[in-house]
Amino acid sequence: MILIGQYDSPFVRRVGIALTLYGIAFEHRPWSAFGDADKIRPYNPLTRVPTLVLDNGEVLIESHLMLDYLDSLVPADRSMFPTTEPARHQALKVSALATGLGDKAVSLFYEKRLHEKVSDLWAGRCRTQIEAVLAVLEADRAERSTPYWFGDHIGHADIAVAAVLRFIGEAHPGLVSLTDFPALDAHATRMEALAVFQEISQAFIAPA
Repeated sequence: MILIGQYDSPFVRRVGIALTLYGIAFEHRPWSAFGDADKIRPYNPLTRVPTLVLDNGEVLIESHLMLDYLDSLVPADRSMFPTTEPARHQALKVSALATGLGDKAVSLFYEKRLHEKVSDLWAGRCRTQIEAVLAVLEADRAERSTPYWFGDHIGHADIAVAAVLRFIGEAHPGLVSLTDFPALDAHATRMEALAVFQEISQAFIAPA
């Protein structure tokens, strides 16, 4: 497989971490959706990352679909999304909140970076959404005493939340203080200390 995209994207990073944890061999092409758009377009006409090229040449273009596919390649007891309810839909919800949080952080960054005049209305809306999601995730994680969000083993929800928190901290310094979200702060610290998080990692590089 070929994973296209830089690891400063939380969406690319979550897929790279999952591939590594599953022991699935892949080639990483750290192409930027901005600087390397012409390289990405033949694989993905949306020129978005992550883009995952499968061994048979087919291409997946959304991180959740990539993880769903990867889960199908491993035994059910190794799947990093729970396979039974209610844990399954709960983990999907946490992951969706995390990736939605990442989307809002990306939108806010581009609003500030690409527009000569920033829309205070749009920027304020993004900040409100980011704060609201963090509050919900904080409350959920604080209620759980397990090492990982849904038990004793790492899951896709754990990875998504930590990757997005790293992105927010680097792309928007000072926007959020994790001291206001102690359960999320502890979660992120625990995840980033793992060898796989240190291996699949890249400091944020703003698009040129």
